[in-house]
Amino acid sequence: MADRPSEEPRPGSGESIPDEVWEKFVRDTEGKIRDSAPKEPSARARMVTARLREQEARGELPEGWRTGSAAWQETNRRAARRRKLWAVLGVPVAIAVAVVAVRPSLLPGDPFGTAESQAAAAPLPPETAAPTAPPESADPETPTLDNPFAGSPALRWAEGEAGIVVPKATPVGSLSEAQVGQALQQTRQLLVDANLDQATLRGGRPETALAVIDPRQTDLLGRLDRSLRKPDKDHDPLLMFSRFDPDELRPVGDVVKTRGRMTFKAGKRASVVVHADYTFVYPVVRTEDGASEVARTIVRRVLDVELSDPAKYQVTPGKIAVVRYDQEIGNSACDVYDGYLHPQFSTAEPTGAAPTGPTTDPYDRSQDIDTNREEGCGTVSRT
Repeated sequence: MADRPSEEPRPGSGESIPDEVWEKFVRDTEGKIRDSAPKEPSARARMVTARLREQEARGELPEGWRTGSAAWQETNRRAARRRKLWAVLGVPVAIAVAVVAVRPSLLPGDPFGTAESQAAAAPLPPETAAPTAPPESADPETPTLDNPFAGSPALRWAEGEAGIVVPKATPVGSLSEAQVGQALQQTRQLLVDANLDQATLRGGRPETALAVIDPRQTDLLGRLDRSLRKPDKDHDPLLMFSRFDPDELRPVGDVVKTRGRMTFKAGKRASVVVHADYTFVYPVVRTEDGASEVARTIVRRVLDVELSDPAKYQVTPGKIAVVRYDQEIGNSACDVYDGYLHPQFSTAEPTGAAPTGPTTDPYDRSQDIDTNREEGCGTVSRT
């Protein structure tokens, strides 16, 4: 068998490898050679390598010496590290951007001013006592279909039924906690159906409100029924109910702003007397095509109802008696008794008689309704 030639020339032998072949070999394998433990090169390999390094030192590096696969791999590794760094940093940055988008006030100094605007629009806590002054004037913004409470103190009020908070019931005299609780809940039902129910607001008959009133109050129920069927000056349903003519107006959205409080105390006839004082703000728009001007009517109602002990007085168990009902209406036509509220729009001709009374703030809840005032119609300072 013939001897197998060596894979590497021996020093001093007659076999030789062309320089360009060896240089290519060195270029292609240098990266691996540095990271591994190569075998001791031959004298020929050492000699060629030394010559290449001398050329490199003189600036005579052959084309492709550091531009082969090893150099490309090194550059690519650096690029990969940059991509990984961006990937690691990008997640927290993305999360931070998302958080700031939801809560911009987290940025130092709140550069967008959102903390102040959010605080200004934050809902007010429930009213637990009579206010001592009118609410501060809001920015003079014009209400729109998208923001019908712009520029109104009611912007921060509760929405609808959420604004009628019933206090915790406790026993009163001979009435149990359950009986007092029933009086509170029925007062709430009357207020909701009379002032917030969408059917009532569109001129419907408030059956729930009428149903909680003791049927023994025949005079009151007769007057209310007459006012709903055929309203006039002496039979005005607006004294108890909030109603708009559906042929003339429609609500803007389905939100009525509500603010007030409910309290109770012992009455004189083995009873509990519930006192309710609430203001409702109604945004409306005319029904004509293309109408976009929003007007607001503000109605404040003060209601006292009584539930007596049926074991001691002739009353209908489970029903309440209305002792007092007063109202103040802001921005509705004067001396119009058709059973509907008629707010004034700046772009429309005035409806009803000209106001002759004093200017009042319909949002001022710091004073009780003056039951001794003369009949008349004044001017509102704001809506």
